Amino acid sequence: MSEVITRQIVVDKLAAYLQHEVSLSVLVSWAESAMMEGQFEITHFTAIRDVIARLGVADVRAFGLTWEDCEELLKQLGYAAHVHIQAT
Repeated sequence: MSEVITRQIVVDKLAAYLQHEVSLSVLVSWAESAMMEGQFEITHFTAIRDVIARLGVADVRAFGLTWEDCEELLKQLGYAAHVHIQAT
């Protein structure tokens, strides 16, 4: 991982998970790699670090990742989630 990880990148990864484009294991793997090798955007360093650290343990039964968790993580990054429901 050589790119600087911005809060937009973290939000995009979390959105991909919420939209079922990536699995929880893929999200967790990305977060673990980001924690070990990533360079975080200085402006939002603490929020990015804290959210990525939380995502990195989301596959542990004691932590999990609920909708409410996702809402809170997005809030920490300065974003909000909205649900759009449509007929299939």
